[in-house]
Amino acid sequence: MKYAIVNDAKSEARKGLSGLCPNCGSPMISKCGDKKIHHWSHKGRLECDPWWENETQWHRDWKGHFPLEWQEVIHRDEVTGEKHIADVKTDQGWVLEFQHSFLKAEERKARNEFYKRITWIVDGTRLKGDLQKVINALNSGKAVNQYVRKISPEACTIFKDWASIHGPVFFDFGGPQLVLLFPKSVDDSFYATTAITKQHFLEIYRDSNSQRAIEFQSLINDYYRVVYNWNNPPIQRRSVQISSIPKLKYYPNYRRRRRFRL
Repeated sequence: MKYAIVNDAKSEARKGLSGLCPNCGSPMISKCGDKKIHHWSHKGRLECDPWWENETQWHRDWKGHFPLEWQEVIHRDEVTGEKHIADVKTDQGWVLEFQHSFLKAEERKARNEFYKRITWIVDGTRLKGDLQKVINALNSGKAVNQYVRKISPEACTIFKDWASIHGPVFFDFGGPQLVLLFPKSVDDSFYATTAITKQHFLEIYRDSNSQRAIEFQSLINDYYRVVYNWNNPPIQRRSVQISSIPKLKYYPNYRRRRRFRL
């Protein structure tokens, strides 16, 4: 874990510190070696949350974009009492899960159902060939409009693995943009994808009152009609270069029938 409770406050691991687990209250010790990133570990026992996993610097970098009080938040089911530690939980109730390692489909489904309002950010650099597969899938896809493309479920394994009806999934390939996989269609015959800059992603999730956040939330709430029943004729497909995944500049504004900047 990145944080433990020290003197009634969240604290990062430092040599010589001891603290308490924010989830179960048991003692924790700081691990501050030279090989692994500094972290907290339960004293003499396994982690209390079975969904928790060892973090990479990639995890820490993403978490660091959000306020401290949003990081590693305990999310509890008021009916069952089950609780887990969300990587980030925003002031609007979005749970952001940053996933680097392989995750079984059963656990993804369990997390989706538990958190409900969830957004996944997946490290696309874990397997070297995934970026090229995504580029090939985008090139072979059908343009819905200038920025959204329909992709066959068989065109890209990483999309097929992560397709979900619960919420958006963003893939981070290490560049300035993220590839967004929309929640899958009702008939599961295709996936819809686009790209968004990391800067815009952070604005959407950090500032719920921003115009981008409001428009993005409207899109997600009504994405079936906005994306899958898009009435405008598709434009001619353009090639996607490895170094330049299509930039997302606009979403269709289905209320005012115009395009607005994201």
